Amino acid sequence: MKLKVAWQVSLKIKEAMEQVDKAVEKGLRDSVTKIANTTIKESPNVTGHNARSIAYKIGSKVTRRGKSKSGEKPFFEGDPDLKRLEGAIYSTSGYGGYLETGTSKMPARPYFRKALDLHIKDLPKDIKAHL
Repeated sequence: MKLKVAWQVSLKIKEAMEQVDKAVEKGLRDSVTKIANTTIKESPNVTGHNARSIAYKIGSKVTRRGKSKSGEKPFFEGDPDLKRLEGAIYSTSGYGGYLETGTSKMPARPYFRKALDLHIKDLPKDIKAHL
């Protein structure tokens, strides 16, 4: 009898962990999407190239990139490798970091940090919404 109870409990734990993993994945997707969309919107817009080069990933799947002009090639070079429950937001323009932090000849025009600070506190709430 004890063996049966222990087996049923471990089965429930496994199901619960699967549900938690799915909720974390969906909540992470929601938070990363909000941060990336705000980053694209707030990117300094002189030519729009940096905003179009912003991409984000959850796990191994690139889920959205900035809107590209016709004739521009997609930005697949340098995409980071991630585990399933990791997210990344990045710019492949080559100068996104300089815009964010500034240089000796140009003041900082932060766009990523503002988006991160605005939405990162929503991550636990986004995960909880999917439980």
